[in-house]
Amino acid sequence: MIIRKTAAELEKMRRSGLLVFTVLKKLGDMVEEGVSTYDLEVAADRMIADAGARPAFKGYFVPAAGERYKYVLCTSVNSEIVHGMPSPKRILKKGDIVSIDTGVQLDGYFGDSAITVGVGELSEETKRLLQVTRDSLELAIQQARSGNRLFDVCGTVERHVVSNGFSVVREYVGHGIGTQLHEEPQIPNYVDRKNENPRLKEGMVLAIEPMVNAGKADAKVLGDKWTAVTKDGSNSAHFEHCVAVTSNGPWVLTRP
Repeated sequence: MIIRKTAAELEKMRRSGLLVFTVLKKLGDMVEEGVSTYDLEVAADRMIADAGARPAFKGYFVPAAGERYKYVLCTSVNSEIVHGMPSPKRILKKGDIVSIDTGVQLDGYFGDSAITVGVGELSEETKRLLQVTRDSLELAIQQARSGNRLFDVCGTVERHVVSNGFSVVREYVGHGIGTQLHEEPQIPNYVDRKNENPRLKEGMVLAIEPMVNAGKADAKVLGDKWTAVTKDGSNSAHFEHCVAVTSNGPWVLTRP
């Protein structure tokens, strides 16, 4: 069942979303050569606590991993797609890209967002990967309108990414969000005909999150049971926003 939110609930989600935006903006500004992914973790943990919120990821149980996640952030570097774990040993260097994904719970409602940030000067191909991924999210957001269907969102990401010579990850998807971090519906970044294609209605909130590989779409999970990487070692980018379907069109809750 897809839960539709009232105007009052959307306002609460907006506050959660803006906190996530503020945290990610600060972390993005911190990214530079010599910074560790754990430095980002410490800063995020402090900001979320200072805001009186609870980190959404820390303590989250994932059956596939068989344990609870231990961190506030997912920090995925270069060929890591999602769920990379912060570490003081993971020092960022020039030419790296790092995807930073985080969420919070504030006043009972969740916000969730992700950005991918480059360290210093990037190759032209990597800059294009980030731009195409970011653009695919913006195009998908415009499809989050009452009367459209879920596949309008999913297909928009897929078409833009594939037409630009990149590939969408199939194992990991976006999701509904509200009083739970993950609600219905699942939101693949491609059209999966095996899934339902519900009509979008006012009050639905979608966490849309393209994960795009520079090479092939194939992914695998490392021995730590969390970190998903590209099988071919190519770079991967990830951007995410929470988007409410409203009578005035899409409302991105995770940015001003």
